[in-house]
Amino acid sequence: MESQSSEVEEVKAANLRFYEAFGALDIGQMEALWDTSADAMCVHPGWDALVGWDAIRASWVGIFDNTMLMHFNIRYVNVAVRGGTAWVTCAEHISSVLQGRASNFGILATNIFVRTPHGWKLSAHHASSGL
Repeated sequence: MESQSSEVEEVKAANLRFYEAFGALDIGQMEALWDTSADAMCVHPGWDALVGWDAIRASWVGIFDNTMLMHFNIRYVNVAVRGGTAWVTCAEHISSVLQGRASNFGILATNIFVRTPHGWKLSAHHASSGL
C-alpha cells in the first residue's frame, strides 16, 4: 500500500496536469486526465452543472475555441486522500484572452479525483467566482 504522502503527491501531480491541459487549451490532454464516465461532473463559474463526459468535453471545446490565452497561477492548494477518492481545493489566479479581451480574475476551485487502474482521474471540477 502506498504511503499517504505518496498518494498526496500523485494527486497534486494529477491536479497540475489539469491546469497544464487547461493552459495549453488542449482537448486531448484534458480528455486524458478526466474520468470520462457518465458520472463525471463539472461546474464552470456561472454555468449550470454539467453531468457526463460528453457534456463536459463539449464545454471544454467551446472554451478552448473562444480562448486565445489562459495562464494559471495556482495557490493555496490543499489535498486530502481517502481510499480511492481525493479532493483538491485551490485558488486559481487567471490571466486570459477570451474572445479578444484580456482579463485577470480569481476563482475558487474544488477538484475531485478517483483512483483508477490508469492513475488518478478527475471526476469532478467545481469552480466559482470568489476572489
